[in-house]
Amino acid sequence: MAMPRPTAAQFAYGTCTVIFSTLAMLLLSRTSSGPGVALIAVAALALGLLVAMTVPQPKARAVTAVPAHRLTAHREPVQVPAAARVSAGAGEATRGRAA
Repeated sequence: MAMPRPTAAQFAYGTCTVIFSTLAMLLLSRTSSGPGVALIAVAALALGLLVAMTVPQPKARAVTAVPAHRLTAHREPVQVPAAARVSAGAGEATRGRAA
């Protein structure tokens, strides 16, 4: 079974979690030793992965078959108000006078 691809939200939440949790743990622990920083980095990565994996996945849309007669159905013409109608040559005539 193939793993689903991560969404943009999962990347964003995971990245923000890693960055902010690393900064918070480093500031709160006041560690400066190499192993301490490495432990905090690993803990932040694990926390970011946990957060990214718990972001809800978008629901897949159900594909339904459309009957053939609905694909070629006749549609009623759209009624356009007279005020909104513009003749094809009106814009050309206006541009010609301005030049």
